[in-house]
Amino acid sequence: MKDSPMLPTISVITACRNCAQTLEQAIASVANQNGVQALHHIVDGGSTDSSLAIIKSSPDINDFLTEPDNGLYDAMNKGIQLAKGEVVGILNADDFYSSPLVLQQVAHVFQDESVAACYGDLCYVSGEYSRKIVRYWRSGPYVYRKFYWGWMPPHPTFFVRRRIYERYGGFNLSLGSAADYELMLRFLLKYQIKTAYIPEVLVCMRIGGVSNASLANRIKANRMDRKAWLINGLRPYPWTLWCKPLRKLHQYFLRPSHVPIAISDAC
Repeated sequence: MKDSPMLPTISVITACRNCAQTLEQAIASVANQNGVQALHHIVDGGSTDSSLAIIKSSPDINDFLTEPDNGLYDAMNKGIQLAKGEVVGILNADDFYSSPLVLQQVAHVFQDESVAACYGDLCYVSGEYSRKIVRYWRSGPYVYRKFYWGWMPPHPTFFVRRRIYERYGGFNLSLGSAADYELMLRFLLKYQIKTAYIPEVLVCMRIGGVSNASLANRIKANRMDRKAWLINGLRPYPWTLWCKPLRKLHQYFLRPSHVPIAISDAC
């Protein structure tokens, strides 16, 4: 990892529990970032597989915590408390950065002191075959009214200055799988922090997701999405929360103009 004193330090938080099959790739994905100082903090929720052995044997982990937690977002909150970098990003244990230059791109954006957050595009890849792109989430530039039409940025690509978490709080555990949606709604729409869009694929994410696993889960997620608006004193349009899942359909038919390096190098 190469340090650049001109760029802000980035803390990457990874929450895991029994993720041994993919954790090494996530760790390597952070360790291989060039041109920026990246600190990797891992929060383990009490793994019983070989995850802890992988973490303890890695020289690239800056901090790790292992203890029972109240789920993924509780672990992420603990990771944010560990973070020492000026900027905080979250990389799931089964995700990986699209190239060794992702965090450098992010750090360059944050050289503008007025920028409080940034995000980019995301590729969903097959859980069994990570070289295969299944969906492409092109976020597009931020316009606050987009939230009212079901838009949100992909959370794994969302980087935030640590001071924003300190000022406005972390993930609300009462929101279940909508906790990341609520946090971005709170930061971007309620408090209107300045955000920037990087028009590149930043993260490759293995396909899956509890909120979309069944109709019952989708209905529950819709209720939590509505609660995310209400607890922030915001009022969605009548169609906002139904537009949110419908916006995902076209992702199956899009492909990025450039295949992420992390995928093409493996091919």
